[in-house]
Amino acid sequence: MKKILLSLSAAALLVGGTAISGNAHAAADGQQLYTANCSLCHQASAAGVVGQFPPLKDRIGTIASTPEGKAYVTHVLLNGLSGMIKAGGNPYMGYMPSFGAQSDENIAAILTYVASLSDVKPAPTFSADEVKKERASSLTPAAVLEERNKLNAAHPVP
Repeated sequence: MKKILLSLSAAALLVGGTAISGNAHAAADGQQLYTANCSLCHQASAAGVVGQFPPLKDRIGTIASTPEGKAYVTHVLLNGLSGMIKAGGNPYMGYMPSFGAQSDENIAAILTYVASLSDVKPAPTFSADEVKKERASSLTPAAVLEERNKLNAAHPVP
């Protein structure tokens, strides 16, 4: 019985400690959030996997350098994306899930981190208030693809 209580206490500390430290530090650490939420598909380097997961490095900063592009990449994280895209010269057919359950602060931190992985200087930054504003316009993943296509027609998305 003592062993079970000790195990339950340790589990509670781990879960509680993760929640406390995650909330206290997550918004400030976009790289840590990226690693925990995005790197499984887009890789730790953000280089993606050709034909499966598009690269983010050297692309998101460029896309987010315009207000329309900044809104678009925010919509991708908030709502997901579904369909055929071309990124870094390669085609990708797939589905990006929504990360809308993440807080505005966390999404802003992830986007700011990924945007910093480009040659655009200064790199675009995202605020929780900007994410909150874009969250108000809930879109389907197909609608986000249409937004991308319109953006691409105005100025090519890398």
